Amino acid sequence: MGRLIYDNTTAVEFDDRVLAHLQLVIGTKLRRGESFYLTWADDPSVGDGRNVIWLHPAVPLRLKYNGSRRPTINSRWIQQMMALANSSEGLRLIPEPPDDRPSGSEAAE
Repeated sequence: MGRLIYDNTTAVEFDDRVLAHLQLVIGTKLRRGESFYLTWADDPSVGDGRNVIWLHPAVPLRLKYNGSRRPTINSRWIQQMMALANSSEGLRLIPEPPDDRPSGSEAAE
């Protein structure tokens, strides 16, 4: 499990694969100077709530991966999450869709 650390006060654990996809979506939005919401659900072990933060380009953000290997990127998942990030609701985690690439091909990193 990796961690997303926002404003040195909020640390949230995500699977490294999820974190890699969030990195691409969040990085694209922040690089464009765009602010947006990020929503995630609490782990069932701590309750059934949800959290929302407002991501802004001027606020420090750090991603800490547990593993050293970069996961293969599912471009379809990136596109779906980017569409959410561009909506008024903001970015939220959604289940990973099947990758539409032919099997055996490598994703661009």
